[in-house]
Amino acid sequence: MKLKSYFANTVELAMSQARQELGPEAMLVNSRKSSIETRHLGAYEVVFVAELPSGEPEDEFSTPVAPKAGAGDQLAQQMAELKRELEGMRRTINRSALAPVVWREATPDGSDAYHSLTAGEVMPELAREIIDAAQARIARPAAMKLRTAFRGALLEELQSRIQVQPVLGRGEAQPRIVALVGPPGCGKTTTLVKLAVNYGLAARRPVMLLSMDTYRVAAAEQLRHYSAILGVGFQLVETVAALAQTIEEHRGKELIFLDTPGLGSAEAGNYSPLAQFLATREDIDTHVAIPCSMKASDLSRAVDSFEAFQPQRLLFTKLDETNSFGSILNETVRTGKPLSFFTTGQRIPEDLEAASKNRAVELILNGAGIAQSVTAA
Repeated sequence: MKLKSYFANTVELAMSQARQELGPEAMLVNSRKSSIETRHLGAYEVVFVAELPSGEPEDEFSTPVAPKAGAGDQLAQQMAELKRELEGMRRTINRSALAPVVWREATPDGSDAYHSLTAGEVMPELAREIIDAAQARIARPAAMKLRTAFRGALLEELQSRIQVQPVLGRGEAQPRIVALVGPPGCGKTTTLVKLAVNYGLAARRPVMLLSMDTYRVAAAEQLRHYSAILGVGFQLVETVAALAQTIEEHRGKELIFLDTPGLGSAEAGNYSPLAQFLATREDIDTHVAIPCSMKASDLSRAVDSFEAFQPQRLLFTKLDETNSFGSILNETVRTGKPLSFFTTGQRIPEDLEAASKNRAVELILNGAGIAQSVTAA
């Protein structure tokens, strides 16, 4: 195992140097601004680890500059701590930071923001586009007069890319029919109840709860239990034909909520009748409910697996179970679908928020470790 520090004016340039010397499997384990003693070598110190070729001694630590007297013990201690923590960091480090990018145009602020955003699971190419656009905003004279701070430009650029539609129903269609689809364990049932309470009962609108979830044991009973507590109607339907008939029978309600089975990526295709029904009904508003705690690549795959249902909006759940919110930005940009609601805990009906640009940007920046007060947009 070999740990080595690289000094450069940008993190990306140091990454390029490490890949050239240590190979493409080198892993970034730490980055920080250079100390006073090493600042002449570059603005940033970036530490990489790589497997040694067979025959070379273990535990080789190297750095391109000799530390001053008295700093050797401290450096050795830091390197030893990094080695002990390496396995844990392997599971959490953002692999995308090792992408083969030499980005000479990034300012120090831009480079820091890029590193933070990608560490917060924003897709690398998207993060780079945003940083480039933010830098361009403050480079224009007109923009300079309005806002000179890079963080202000970054905030504006993020807001410009996020779409929100915290609404229920499609157009003027009556009744407003809302279906939630999503993977197992994403919290569809409790989210549906939160929506029913906040947007139905609180506004004294007649509500009907429907369930097609015969896939999970006692799933329908959970919703039946909630409906009894709330004093609203409930019905379990097992086929698409029965669902269509039930909707017709309850057109006197103002809000109809439909719970569906939790489906994995491989299972979603097995529900083609339901998918076709929801995709072709112009009066049904379908939201994909996806847990923010899911790994970014798995989350994208889950969203794509429900495309056959033709969902109109994205609803992110379990925001309280993660500190990384890059997927919120990734998915609304990637799919072009607006954000509808966020859930932030298990309490019913309190832990539900209508999505807003300010809230989404706040989550993304704070999750990336970029302190930023969000002003009204």
